[in-house]
Amino acid sequence: MAHDHAHEEVLAEAPETPVGLQNGVEVVTFGCRLNSYESELIRKTAANDGLDGAIIFNTCAVTGEAVRQARQAIRRARKENPDAKLIVTGCAAQTDPDTFATMSEVDFIIGNGDKSTAGAYALTPDSARIAVNDIFSVRETAGHLIDGLKDRARAYVEVQNGCDHRCTFCIIPYGRGNSRSAAAGDVVGQISRLVDEGYNEVVLTGVDLTSWGNDLPGTPQLGNLVGRILKHVPDLKRLRLSSIDAAEIDDSLMRLFADEERLAPYLHLSLQHGDDLILKRMKRRHLRADAIKLVQQVRALRPDVAFGADMIAGFPTETEEHFANSVALVDECDLAFLHVFPYSPRPQTPAAKIPQLPRPLIKDRAARLRAKAGEALVRHLDRQVGREISAVVEKDGFARAADFTEVLFEGAATIGGLASLRITGHDGKRALAAIA
Repeated sequence: MAHDHAHEEVLAEAPETPVGLQNGVEVVTFGCRLNSYESELIRKTAANDGLDGAIIFNTCAVTGEAVRQARQAIRRARKENPDAKLIVTGCAAQTDPDTFATMSEVDFIIGNGDKSTAGAYALTPDSARIAVNDIFSVRETAGHLIDGLKDRARAYVEVQNGCDHRCTFCIIPYGRGNSRSAAAGDVVGQISRLVDEGYNEVVLTGVDLTSWGNDLPGTPQLGNLVGRILKHVPDLKRLRLSSIDAAEIDDSLMRLFADEERLAPYLHLSLQHGDDLILKRMKRRHLRADAIKLVQQVRALRPDVAFGADMIAGFPTETEEHFANSVALVDECDLAFLHVFPYSPRPQTPAAKIPQLPRPLIKDRAARLRAKAGEALVRHLDRQVGREISAVVEKDGFARAADFTEVLFEGAATIGGLASLRITGHDGKRALAAIA
């Protein structure tokens, strides 16, 4: 299901599977931004291990659909590449290795804890077919993760992995283990190198970003890390946070929103629902009023802020009245961007054992919540018209504003550069602009 790292990051359709692989290694990625990031590490590790003629599937367990897509892609890859080694890793391999073990197409299954460990892909005919260990035994801090996933426009730095919370709908902790953090000094050093390479924007990512520091000496908080980055990397133009748990945003992070223009005025909140009873049944750590208060506090400090959120429709026991509270929350928090997930039961999770709503009803509610999201986005875009903004150019004619708004623009600009744009209108999904 939706989790704190799921926004902006869930791949909408199944990735392409390579056809006619002769040699080398292909990695097929499902799911979140973190997985894309780790696929880069997998590719390097496998190459160093001398793996050849192999396709590695880096799977996602967040929804039943993601697992289905992975199985389908594996079957297709075997038809098209009869001689390739097919290796399955990632969250679904960790949480449900048996699903893949029963597939004759799969040669090896490697757990999430080892997928970027040197030697994991030095496979011989004698290697164990299934190498999945207890993910909760993984203790090292996430320092090895901060190589940075780079696209041409921005770099993503993973500062935290795993999760200590047990929301009743979520299988993520069983795929990624408990929370572990990268040391602040390592993160600052990495971001400094990325800025030297010419990156204008860096995004901090993690599975549960606000728990960064809980496992480090002195238990620093996320605001401490953000403050150190902004102070020690003065040439960084823009720092963005990928996702925040609505239950915890520390005082120093609040102050930075008020004082530090380089911190992007955008927060993606892991809200999940708008009704207190359902939030309790989900074992979320915030209530509806907490979410509204948080949004009001940040907005008072930073009037140009925009908010996104993950929301689940059709959670077990959700009544029409409960659902109406979710829809109303979109207006009450004045959300701009919504990531709507139709609830799907995940094995091993408590919510899967509660009587489920009928699938057509879940789909209907998800569609209604998405329609509400469409209205909210139009409202946000209406307010942008006439503004002059600075946006990171992602590809020709397409940029993203500091508040995460997608912008189509006329004129030439450098990819990865910051363009000054004047917003002239919108098409209901994106702002339209001219170079200012």
